[in-house]
Amino acid sequence: MKSKILKFVGNSRNIIIIYVLFALLASIQGASSGPKTFGDNGAEYTEYNNYVIFKKSFEHLKDNQDLYALYPEEHWDLYKYTPTFAAFFGVFSISPDVVGLSLWNLLNALLLLLAVYYLPKLSTTQKGFILLFVLLELLTNMQNEQSNGLIAGLLIMSFGLLERKKLMWASLCVVFSVFIKIFGVVGFALFLFYPQKWKLAMYTVGWTLLLLLIPLIWIDLGQYTALFESYKQMLSEDHSISYGYSVMGWIYTWFSIEVNKNIIVLIGAILFMVPLVKFKLYQQHAFKYLTMVSILIWVVIFNHKAESPTYIIAMAGAALWFIQGKKNTLNTVLFVSAFVFTSLSPTDLFPRFIRESYVNPYLLKAVPCILIWFKIIYDMILFDKSEPDENVEALVD
Repeated sequence: MKSKILKFVGNSRNIIIIYVLFALLASIQGASSGPKTFGDNGAEYTEYNNYVIFKKSFEHLKDNQDLYALYPEEHWDLYKYTPTFAAFFGVFSISPDVVGLSLWNLLNALLLLLAVYYLPKLSTTQKGFILLFVLLELLTNMQNEQSNGLIAGLLIMSFGLLERKKLMWASLCVVFSVFIKIFGVVGFALFLFYPQKWKLAMYTVGWTLLLLLIPLIWIDLGQYTALFESYKQMLSEDHSISYGYSVMGWIYTWFSIEVNKNIIVLIGAILFMVPLVKFKLYQQHAFKYLTMVSILIWVVIFNHKAESPTYIIAMAGAALWFIQGKKNTLNTVLFVSAFVFTSLSPTDLFPRFIRESYVNPYLLKAVPCILIWFKIIYDMILFDKSEPDENVEALVD
C-alpha cells in the first residue's frame, strides 16, 4: 500500500491532473452558483465577486475611472491592487466569465505547481507530497478567486531561478509579486545570497520601470498620478480596519491587547533579519531554503489583512519546511496542527461547532503557522555550518 501511494505521488502527471481538475471544478462551481449577498446592503452579486473586481478594474482603467472607488452596482468591496495588475487582467477580461475565471484559477494553480517542481534538491515524490499538502488551501484560494496561489508560485519560482543563476527571470518574479501585492517586497531578501547583485539590481530596476509603464498604454500621466494618489489613500485607510489572521490578530484575540500594527511588523522584520547576520552560511543551500520558507510564512502572519485564502502562501512555506526538515516530534506536531487547523478547519470536513466555538474566535487557523515560523527562525539561528548541506530525510523517489 505504501509503495503504491509513493508511486502515485511520485508521478508528476497525476499531480498535474489533480491540480487542473481542482482549478476547473472551483471555477465551474463559482460560475454556476446563484447570486450572493455581501455585507448589510442586501445587494446581490455573483459568487465569483473577486474575479469581477479584477475584471472590472481593467474596464475602469481604460475608461479613466478611479480604480479605488466603490462600484456597488458592479461588485462588492474595493479593488486593492496596482494599476499594473488591472492592466494585466485585461488578458482575462476579454473572455466570457466562465472561461476567464477558469484561466485565472488555472494560472494560480499551475504556476504554484510548476514552481514547486522547479525547486532543486527535492525528489519528485517530495514535491508531490508538498503539492498535495497545500491542495486544500489552494482550493480555498481558487473558490475565492484570489491571487495568493500566484504570489506563492512567484516567490517559490524566484528561489528556483536564483539557484539556477537565471537572475533576470528571478527578479521578474519578485517584482511582479510586488505589483500584485505589496508584501511581495520581502522576497527581495533572497537576493542577499547570490553573487552579481549589481545585475539583480539592474534587472529589478528594469522590470519595475517596464511594469510601471504598462498602464500608460491606456491612460495619460495625469490620470496615472491621480490613480497612485488614490491607491495610497486606500492603503492608508485600509490599514486601520482589521487585524486579520495575523500575529496582530492573534495577540488581540488571545490577550485582548490593542497592538500597534507597525510596531509588530517592525519586530517581525527584526526577528526575520536576525539569522541573516550569519554571512558565512550564505552559500549553504539549506540555509537559503529556510530563508525562502520563512519569507512565505512571514508575508502572511505579519499581514494585518491576511484572510483565510491568503494561507495558501503560508501553508506552502510550512509544507516545504516540513518535507525538507527533521521529522522530530515537535516538527511533526507543528505541521500536523497546521494541516488540521489551517487547512481542514475552514472545510466541511471539520465539525462546525468546533470551528464556530474555538477555531474562528481564537484564530486557530493562524496559530500553527505563527509557531512554525518562530521554529524556523530558531533553527536558522542555531544552524550549524558543520552539518551536511542537505539535511533531508528524503522520501523514496
